[in-house]
Amino acid sequence: MYFCSQMKATAADKKPNIRAMFFDIDGTLVSFKSHTVPPSTVAAIRQAQAKGIKAFIATGRAVFQIPDLGGLQFDGYIAQNGVYCITDKNEVLLKSPVPKEDVEALLAYLDKEPCSCSFMTTDRIVINFVGPEVKTVTKLVNVSAPPVGDLREAAKEDIYQINIYMDRERERLLMRDVLVHCELSRWHPMFADLNTKGFSKQTGIDKFLEHYRFRLDETMAFGDGGNDISMLRHVAIGVAMGNATADVKAQADYITDSVDDDGVGKALRHFGVI
Repeated sequence: MYFCSQMKATAADKKPNIRAMFFDIDGTLVSFKSHTVPPSTVAAIRQAQAKGIKAFIATGRAVFQIPDLGGLQFDGYIAQNGVYCITDKNEVLLKSPVPKEDVEALLAYLDKEPCSCSFMTTDRIVINFVGPEVKTVTKLVNVSAPPVGDLREAAKEDIYQINIYMDRERERLLMRDVLVHCELSRWHPMFADLNTKGFSKQTGIDKFLEHYRFRLDETMAFGDGGNDISMLRHVAIGVAMGNATADVKAQADYITDSVDDDGVGKALRHFGVI
């Protein structure tokens, strides 16, 4: 377990009064090895909840894609990287679909430069074809490949997230020339999430803070991938898992152990949350 030297004032100077915790799913709560939430993580979060601390999910997944998380109950969900936020009472706090002009521009691009691409609404996902990159990523997170379908038909609905399977060089050109109203976040070399520009897990956190009237200095977040950087920078204590990528660790206040080595519990104990 490693403690970063550059800390926000809340984390470094005093024992924090944490009232809200935000958790990524894949690689943070759920192990890439076992595809489950380790019992130690379940126990630690329940101990914090027993003290009245609220727990939220902050994920690139849509709500319908969230599996059972060790029987844990959460107070709300920042889904699809912050463009769709919903409470545990099914109250929608925020929704911002991808602009229609970007969806149409991407469809035209795919006609000329095919690659695996999926469109995600709030309740379903459709992919144009399942390439080898799709098989690699879905195996990693232990989910089935999305059903193959017609993206133009899917685009008649609001699209909240686009998942694109391509490398960084091709991605650069796509963002410059095609998806001009979108932002990209990446947690795997073969795969990236695309959402409306200006929205992220950070904006989702702000929406829940407004709803529950919490202060930013009462927040803590856990993550391991590129789409977690915005929220780790934003909260009072941003915790990178030991299995996080180097760029995520560089932006965190604290680096804990991996999800498989009680990383969540160790960080919560380190800061006196439990």
